[in-house]
Amino acid sequence: MALKPDRRELDSDISFFMNHVAERGGVVSIVTAGSGGAMDQAQAAVGYSATSSGKLPMGYLTCDMVDVDLSRYFLNREKDEVQKGGKVKLLTLGMVTTNMIKSGITIAAGDKAYLDVDGRVTNVNTGAAASPHIGKFESIKDSDGYAKVSFNFLK
Repeated sequence: MALKPDRRELDSDISFFMNHVAERGGVVSIVTAGSGGAMDQAQAAVGYSATSSGKLPMGYLTCDMVDVDLSRYFLNREKDEVQKGGKVKLLTLGMVTTNMIKSGITIAAGDKAYLDVDGRVTNVNTGAAASPHIGKFESIKDSDGYAKVSFNFLK
């Protein structure tokens, strides 16, 4: 589990799809953009990116993306599972407790948070285009690697 229930959900977005298997708790970026204000455009997709450079972060993924045979299995709604290719809920303003933090770094409360590869966050700024600023750390990492991160993707 990469996202704990300890969070503040002040705003969310449900206008994007995700076409990859993924674990919740990381920052997703636009893969392909939709047009206009339509809510059901499959080309409006987000995902974890192998690079953070030049990416537009959209929010924290709140559901697990799975790829299961729906004729044999049910999605576990208690775990917020969504079938690959389905619509996802993104947190765009608030605070989350996540372990999707770049490994090998030491963070302090108050450090700025930047997008890193694969949806992880870091306190290392490698430039505005290379690592977009998303918020700040509100705690240090605990023994399991979780930390609180406040964010604002609306600006």
